[in-house]
Amino acid sequence: MRLIFAGTPEFARVALAQLQAADFEIALVLTQPDRPAGRGLKLQPSAVKQQALTHGLPLAQPRSLRLDGRYPEDAQAARAAIEAAQADAMVVAAYGLLLPQWVLDTMAAPSSTGQPRWGCLNIHASLLPRWRGAAPIHRAIEAGDAHTGITIMQMDAGLDTGASLLVRALPIAPADSTASLHDKLAQLGSDLIVQALQQLPSGTLLAVPQPLEGVTYAQKVDKQEAWIDWALPAPQIVRRILAFNPAPGASSNLQGEALKIWQAQALPGVPPTGLPFGSILAAGHAGIEVAAMNSIVNITQLQRPGGKRLAAVEFLRGFALAPGSAFGVGGVDAAGGAP
Repeated sequence: MRLIFAGTPEFARVALAQLQAADFEIALVLTQPDRPAGRGLKLQPSAVKQQALTHGLPLAQPRSLRLDGRYPEDAQAARAAIEAAQADAMVVAAYGLLLPQWVLDTMAAPSSTGQPRWGCLNIHASLLPRWRGAAPIHRAIEAGDAHTGITIMQMDAGLDTGASLLVRALPIAPADSTASLHDKLAQLGSDLIVQALQQLPSGTLLAVPQPLEGVTYAQKVDKQEAWIDWALPAPQIVRRILAFNPAPGASSNLQGEALKIWQAQALPGVPPTGLPFGSILAAGHAGIEVAAMNSIVNITQLQRPGGKRLAAVEFLRGFALAPGSAFGVGGVDAAGGAP
């Protein structure tokens, strides 16, 4: 089976590598243009581009696929490449560009030899219709979901509204961050897309319309969301810390520094009455205990600006806490200054 693969980050690269390992023929790879990254803001290729270059796969990086959009010349070139590929199906995983109707129509129409095609299949990191949209892993952790999973979806013109072909659930462990859950889902998604493509020609794979109930949307994470509000209950704060690890990273100000908080846990008990939210209750080998709404957050890993991620006990060796120290609420430090 000849495939076009459209994807950009590491989640997609894992799927592309698995398709290659399963001996699918990759006729074309679509990925987003190189983006500036790092301190020097040098242009960096996507994970999918690096995979394609390493294995000599045909590659295109259109800025848009909209024929009537800002970059019509890119879209026209992509259209020519897609038509020339004569692929049996397109696999999409975290591509980052919307597929316009002409792409869906092209991949649904018979090939030039009259052979039927299988359309566009999406690897989506949630149990649709829950968490349609851009950040399903983040939002599942933030919401405290017990399970997430992978849906292999037949794409249509809507936002993650297509019929489900294969679905597999995955439990979310209490300590799962977006980083750890991403890796589990990337592997599950790569396994599942291979299964789906192997089953398609037999006609045993049924397209099941998504239910109308239970629809939620995973909005893209805004950096301002990552500022910790210590007036929230500890379990909610901890879920947000885990959800925003590794990006954008939960943050809070302490003694004039904007610290990244990477790992934490909710402790039993309540803080003493009268203390402001964000007050540090204890600090030692087990972590930094912080007062939240009727609860206590224990920070176990954090990072100073320009520094490394450190366990709390190591962090405290180089960071002297002043008496009565308190983390800021939201993006304002305890002394009232903005970040």
